[in-house]
Amino acid sequence: MSDMPTPRLDERHQAWADPVQEANGRAGAAEESRGRASAHREQHRSIAATDRSIATTDRSIDTTQADQDTHNRVHAWPLTLPALAAWASALILLACPPLAGTIVATIAALSAAATAWLTRSPSSPAPPKDPNTAPKARRDPEQADDRRDPGQASDRRDPGQADDRRDLGQAGWRNILLATLICTAAASASAALRIHALTTSPAAELANHNTFITAEITLTNDPERRPTRFTQESYVISADLKIIRTSTTSQAVNIPITVFATGQAWGPLLPTQTVEVSGRLASPSPGTLVAATLLARTPPRVLTPPSTLQTAAGTLRAGLRAAADVLPPDQRGLLPGLVVGDVSRMDPQVTADLREAGLSHLNAVSGANLAIVAGATLALSRLIGISLPMRALFAAVAMLAFTVVARPSPSVLRALLMGLAAAIAMGTGRSKDGLAALSATVLFLVLFAPELARSYGFALSVTATAGILLLAPRWRDKLSGTKEENTPPDEPIHTPGKERSTPPDVPNRAPGKERTTPPDVPNRAPGKGRNTPPDEPDRTPGREESTSSEEPSGALSPASRHANPERPPYRLPRFLAEAVAVPAAAQLAVTPVLVLMSGQLTPIAVIANILVAPAVAPATLLGFGAALVAPIWPDGARLLVIPAGYAVGWIVTVARWAVNLPFATLPWPAGLPGLGLLLLATIASIPVLRRRAWRTVALTAAIAALVVVLVVRPIAAPWPPKGWLMVMCDVGQGDGLVLAAGQGRGVVVDTGPDPVTMDRCLRRLGIEDVLLIVLTHPHADHTDGLPGVLRNRRVGAVLVSPHRTGAHSSARLSALLTRDRIPEWTTPPGTRWRFGPSEVTVLAPDPSHAEMNGAGEGSAINNASVVLHVRWRAGSILLSGDLETEAQDELLHRLPIRADLLKTPHHGSNRQSPAFLASLGARAALISVGSDNTYGHPAMSTLSLLHRLGLAVYRTDQSGDLAVVEGRGRLAVIPRGP
Repeated sequence: MSDMPTPRLDERHQAWADPVQEANGRAGAAEESRGRASAHREQHRSIAATDRSIATTDRSIDTTQADQDTHNRVHAWPLTLPALAAWASALILLACPPLAGTIVATIAALSAAATAWLTRSPSSPAPPKDPNTAPKARRDPEQADDRRDPGQASDRRDPGQADDRRDLGQAGWRNILLATLICTAAASASAALRIHALTTSPAAELANHNTFITAEITLTNDPERRPTRFTQESYVISADLKIIRTSTTSQAVNIPITVFATGQAWGPLLPTQTVEVSGRLASPSPGTLVAATLLARTPPRVLTPPSTLQTAAGTLRAGLRAAADVLPPDQRGLLPGLVVGDVSRMDPQVTADLREAGLSHLNAVSGANLAIVAGATLALSRLIGISLPMRALFAAVAMLAFTVVARPSPSVLRALLMGLAAAIAMGTGRSKDGLAALSATVLFLVLFAPELARSYGFALSVTATAGILLLAPRWRDKLSGTKEENTPPDEPIHTPGKERSTPPDVPNRAPGKERTTPPDVPNRAPGKGRNTPPDEPDRTPGREESTSSEEPSGALSPASRHANPERPPYRLPRFLAEAVAVPAAAQLAVTPVLVLMSGQLTPIAVIANILVAPAVAPATLLGFGAALVAPIWPDGARLLVIPAGYAVGWIVTVARWAVNLPFATLPWPAGLPGLGLLLLATIASIPVLRRRAWRTVALTAAIAALVVVLVVRPIAAPWPPKGWLMVMCDVGQGDGLVLAAGQGRGVVVDTGPDPVTMDRCLRRLGIEDVLLIVLTHPHADHTDGLPGVLRNRRVGAVLVSPHRTGAHSSARLSALLTRDRIPEWTTPPGTRWRFGPSEVTVLAPDPSHAEMNGAGEGSAINNASVVLHVRWRAGSILLSGDLETEAQDELLHRLPIRADLLKTPHHGSNRQSPAFLASLGARAALISVGSDNTYGHPAMSTLSLLHRLGLAVYRTDQSGDLAVVEGRGRLAVIPRGP
């Protein structure tokens, strides 16, 4: 035994310890794995708790924002309803006698007192507190939240708070009703007192007798030039009557009047100037808050100069006008109108284009101008580093100064008061409520200037602003998808420009982004499961563990919280969505006012406003800068005006393009019937707009109609027709014809009564050069459109009648032609010209013959009309002016005339010679006549005579423009359509 080797102790210990260590190692590894799993479970519990906390906070934020929005709306209504009631009261009562306003004011005041008494709060003493009946103490909300699902914390409502809100809402509506009645009484009393003061004034009594007086008046606004014929200048002046002198008395007064005057001496006058003038007093138009109308018969004699402030404002306006002289005529008139509302040099054609394109607000200063000026002032003051209150003060001063320069028109006053309210709110750090500011502005102006209640300019300004405030933010969010991405479907729309406030303990996140994961939590992809620990086996997607403690139903995942099943199929960039929403909302809001005012709809207005929007701000800022620089550096002002002219030129181009589109304006019944029809159309369209499928059908139909109107119709029925020989323009009650004389050239026979209408007809025909203008006789319905023909066109000469039967009209016409250096011709019968395809021969009148009087007023002038015979390769037409029976018979006996077509004499009046008409052998008669004219043209007897003679009758009041073309070797008439 002793010889056998004995194992060493460490070897025996190692042999025994290896199995134990292995077992301990396995146990330790298992314990470590369980620890890691437990740590990860705790980590994910923390993640779930964070998710629930953020979801709870989000719901709290949403509730807070909803309460804030409701609070804002509640604060707006106490002003909105009283403002509307006051406006409506003044609007109606201004056209009534003072007694009606007194009765309404009394009833409203008594109703307010009765309402206040009947709805007063009970003043019963509070019951004593009984400790046995005292309410139990509420549990700590945090302890309660520990015992319930944190995801449902925001759903708990305090019953006491709900009762308080309900009581507050009832008290709020009571106050709204009281304020509405009080404001109605105040507006009614204000209108009644003003009307009583005006109707009982000495001027009103003198106006009833059309007394001739000598008056001293103080101007309250710039003289407004009225469009008149040819070179005569006529003005409308708003003024305060200070002294009245008659042949026997002299008395001092202070009442507003309206002055109608003629003469260039009125143009340079400025507000606050006092002048002496003589004239006849007349009664004012109903519904206007002036004591009388003064028809001035003498030029003004200046008694006092304007105030220093008005002198400075006049200098700035005059400097801008002078600087704008470097621009073309249409731009030099629009730039001062766009910048400071100075429309004294506006081209009538540009004015008409802007009106029919829905851009007329651009030549009237409004909130956009004040916003641009205030914004530029704020930007400069911020760049300098001025404090916020001082920046607000400078913005207010800039708006006040701009108002003086631009004159306090209704739209400027509305914008100024709203701008001052915004400046005060910004300077004091208070929240801004646009609707409340608008309501307060309307209420203030109607109470202290009740005449604004009947002003269309004021109505357009208020309704456009209301549309922008109420509709534009919603439409912008809808078009851009902002609401769908940033807010739950049932969340109220946030005020534009305001973000939801995030509590300090919640990480900030950008709108539309996923919530921020805490720093100690691994990042997760939105909508994915929790991260799998590195040493845990991967789970199969869609089979993750879910326990009530880790993922309760109340907590929403980041993807599910922001998903919206009603996301629109299209989304615009936010800036583009706003560019579309603002003009669309404004146009929709002003449509009822436009229907009442002009009886038409302007579908093209939204597109036109979108196109001109980029040019408005540069033109305004450059123009205002030029006005400031002009008094001290005229050359610098001209340098600023040149780039502003490009912006203004773009506006003119867009307006001209818009009005030339088919159906740019749609006729609509005017007045209350049109407003009622518009309301019915709106009610009928609501179900269509609320359903996506119906909206799609309506949008498809609208696009198809646009394609037909803008693409198919110009291709299928282009205007003018190819190869046209003559076009009878639809100028209303008058004559206006164009003879083809080559590419871009024409001969104009009479110009109609309206320059704008005649100019548009020539633009449609592409006429740039007028080789000859023939004015058959000097009646307004044949000559007043002459300025429209001369606009931006070269004119060779003007042919007039050799008989000067209308001496006054002929003299004015000659003065206009002399001013523009256009030759004035008279020719004897037999004179012949060739203009392109047209051969023109003068047939009458014969200067050697005496004047031929007739039975009607103005018959001598009509019988002296220039008569033309126009021949083409395929036939001829007789252009007979306004010949009446005597001249027709004389021409019949003097010349044998044959013609294929006839321009019916004197718009188809009943003074026609059957023998003369029968001798022509014409196949068709063209009648230029206005719809619903008061002359009874065309007469039924004339129409019957033409039909008996076998003539086809074409009328401009039924068919619009009429074109004569060659077809199959003979002449044909193609109507353009009304």
